[in-house]
Amino acid sequence: MAKIKPFKGIRPPKEFVEQVESRPYDVLESEEARAEAGDNEKSLYHIIKPEINFPVGTSEYDPRVYEEAARQFQKFQDKGWLVQDKDEHYYIYAQTMNGKTQYGLVIGAYVDDYMNGVIKKHELTRRDKEEDRMKHVRVNNANMEPVFFAYPDNAVLDKLIMRYAATEPEYDFIAPIDGFGHKFWVISDAADIATITEEFRKMPSLYIADGHHRSAAAALVGAEKAKQNPNHRGDEEYNYFMAVAFQASQLTILDYNRVLKDLNGLTSEQFLDAIRKNFTVEDKGTEIYKPAKLHEFSLYLDGHWFSLVAKDGTYDNNDPIGVLDVDISSRLILEEILQLGDLRSSKRIDFVGGLRGLGELKRRVDSGEMRAALALYPVSMQQIMDIADSGNIMPPKATWFEPKLRSGLVIHKLS
Repeated sequence: MAKIKPFKGIRPPKEFVEQVESRPYDVLESEEARAEAGDNEKSLYHIIKPEINFPVGTSEYDPRVYEEAARQFQKFQDKGWLVQDKDEHYYIYAQTMNGKTQYGLVIGAYVDDYMNGVIKKHELTRRDKEEDRMKHVRVNNANMEPVFFAYPDNAVLDKLIMRYAATEPEYDFIAPIDGFGHKFWVISDAADIATITEEFRKMPSLYIADGHHRSAAAALVGAEKAKQNPNHRGDEEYNYFMAVAFQASQLTILDYNRVLKDLNGLTSEQFLDAIRKNFTVEDKGTEIYKPAKLHEFSLYLDGHWFSLVAKDGTYDNNDPIGVLDVDISSRLILEEILQLGDLRSSKRIDFVGGLRGLGELKRRVDSGEMRAALALYPVSMQQIMDIADSGNIMPPKATWFEPKLRSGLVIHKLS
């Protein structure tokens, strides 16, 4: 059963929130963060992308950069740009994209639940990325940015959240760049806090939607602190890490598409002939064509869009991995025909999140940068949960969640 707790959040006073908040550290490069921060000394980028405080070209992994993160975090607190709540709270964080709103509960998730599989994963993590975030957590003694969880739909929690959603939020702003709306409420009522804790206790599992490296780093540092403490009891704050948990049915997963640098020495017609072995191919013309259902793909090649429908027998409906479109396309096109190797490291492929639209695929192919593009139908949250429940791991670059969580609305200190 899932164990969670409220915590004393460190967060910006209302008048500073729009200066402090930022995009997450892992969705932009250092120079993008430098440009977005500009001359705003209150920007959270000074803490989560602290290399921007050094000359251009300074490595984000330089030891001085981690030390600068801690110095900036202390500065933000000293200046009153971040202030810790006096009492433990849960929080509600709502995001609105294209007229659709999803409501998340900001919680302290239990480290042991991550270690023992109550908090379930669907992606592999890289040790170097884990270690980077572990250093950041250690030096700040805090979870600066939340992990993105999903939980099974719950009528009790939904009713509670909607009651708060009808009240004045603590924060209410439109984020720059993406234009999505963000609202935030503080839950201070003891009975509501108890209800949230109890409803999560009934859940057999929570699911990491986005932020696998942050989850791993937060849990590993918590476990590390437990080992280092000779008087460890199990109720210390480091036994928990910060997550925003959303009802699974509310989440939006966009397509995560592929652009291909070459056709592995094949001509266009040879490539299409090879695809016809496992797919029904139909030329859809020059207008952008988006896959309409599972097991249908769109290929953009030589100025034309093609529908590719996987033939019966090319996938197994009883295999939670083998039935995925990302697996079908990887096995039968990217591996069998193009021989791309490990998609995580191949230089012959790139990935484009669905928020950019299929026009971005067309642009990159038409420019000559890429030879072809492959668009996929989005993975469903139910598929992700089925895979996590089965103990399997998704193929690489399978999911793209939008909107992304903004950072800086609340921070969780480990002591």
